[in-house]
Amino acid sequence: MPTLGFLKKKRTKDSSGSDFTPTSPVSNTAGLGSALSPQLSKSSNLFAEPETTFTNDSAQSSATSPPASSGGTKAVAAPTSNNNNTSMNAQATGQLQGQDANAKTQNVPSIHNLIHPPNYGSSQHTDSGYGSSTDGNGSAPALNLPQQRGNANPSRETKGKYTLTDFQISRTLGTGSFGRVHLVQSKHNQRYYAVKVLKKAQVVKMKQVEHTNDERRMLQRCRHPFLITLWGTWQDSKNLYMVMDFIEGGELFSLLRKSQRFPNPVAKFYAAEVTLALDYLHSMNIIYRDLKPENLLLDRHGHLKITDFGFAKEVPDITWTLCGTPDYLAPEVVSSKGYNKSVDWWSLGILIFEMLAGFTPFWDSGSPLKIYENILKGRVKYPPYIHPDAQDLLSKLITADLTKRLGNLHGGSRDVMTHAWFAEVTWERLSKKDIDAPYVPPVRGGVGDASLFDKYPEETEAYGQGGSDEHGKLFPDF
Repeated sequence: MPTLGFLKKKRTKDSSGSDFTPTSPVSNTAGLGSALSPQLSKSSNLFAEPETTFTNDSAQSSATSPPASSGGTKAVAAPTSNNNNTSMNAQATGQLQGQDANAKTQNVPSIHNLIHPPNYGSSQHTDSGYGSSTDGNGSAPALNLPQQRGNANPSRETKGKYTLTDFQISRTLGTGSFGRVHLVQSKHNQRYYAVKVLKKAQVVKMKQVEHTNDERRMLQRCRHPFLITLWGTWQDSKNLYMVMDFIEGGELFSLLRKSQRFPNPVAKFYAAEVTLALDYLHSMNIIYRDLKPENLLLDRHGHLKITDFGFAKEVPDITWTLCGTPDYLAPEVVSSKGYNKSVDWWSLGILIFEMLAGFTPFWDSGSPLKIYENILKGRVKYPPYIHPDAQDLLSKLITADLTKRLGNLHGGSRDVMTHAWFAEVTWERLSKKDIDAPYVPPVRGGVGDASLFDKYPEETEAYGQGGSDEHGKLFPDF
């Protein structure tokens, strides 16, 4: 088995942990139902296909405000191992009808590269930038797209903005390799947030200093309706603290496993929101690098929030770091080649496939090595129930040929948005959450309802202890 330093989030068959945290709505009620219900939302023109229609009775726009005076939290997922169990719908079992993707890969399918990855530098600084970006905003079909670009974001001060005394810790929402996420209540505005606590010693031991600092920097820069918000950070002698939104609806992963697979319009809704978020991140030269259902949270109205920015990094051109989740890695990452933002579009293809099929296209008995071999072979078998338009989009996203991968061409993200599968999507309305979600989580909004999160043993070591701080200098932005 290869030693894959940053692949700390392997999906394993029996794993149930999740280290992310959601966004806190303000008052109001939440929708009912715990399964996708076959009803049509009148206000949503996204679900125009007659074979499957789904409901939405959610009020839109969940405003999140920072904790007054000293507290506001934003929830991000901590690294954990998540479930890669592929529970297929009974109709799909054994019915895979193959259509091999002609992936004329530019990557040499050498497993030797996985076991002995090239040494591009020190163990902590493996990211470098060379060459020029292939992402362009050239002449593409005109779209009525939201003008939300990173350079329009005002600078937000988050360093040392809060302290432990600003919050009442309620319970643990998730645990990870070197920390956990807590549900907390601000003592100032009484609202609920999520605080991610990372143990400095563990972060250093696992060589995640650079990624942890990157996560904080990326979150500080981002403000988008489908991205988690970071309100503030601080540190003490032992721990790092990140205050984020509390998102009550849990992760998309749980809903997908319950539903086995999503109908075409439902998968399209979630994929469209992710597409808008990726378009925003890429406009700021940020690669996300860890797209998967476990990192997609549902707010109380059923809209997505991308969380866990542990692998996000500002990369204007190319980088080399081997990181991510095995099932979602692009072939250029697996073969230790330099890669750019296009790896996120590959991952979007894997995500859409998993939502439509209930399993990932290269999954193989949960063995990372076999998954990597399958990725490098590039053969995809599409179940017969996947819509032809969806299959066409997937074939153009899950391709090793970077000269053909949508999102990496002259039109950039617009090539993805103008694809036939997204034809019904009104992007401007969706960006304003003016389209009802297909599923509204059964939670009570604004009261710290964490019923959709698993229970975990609570932390026994008290936070806020004094003493020497040998690692504090490694995290100057906290």
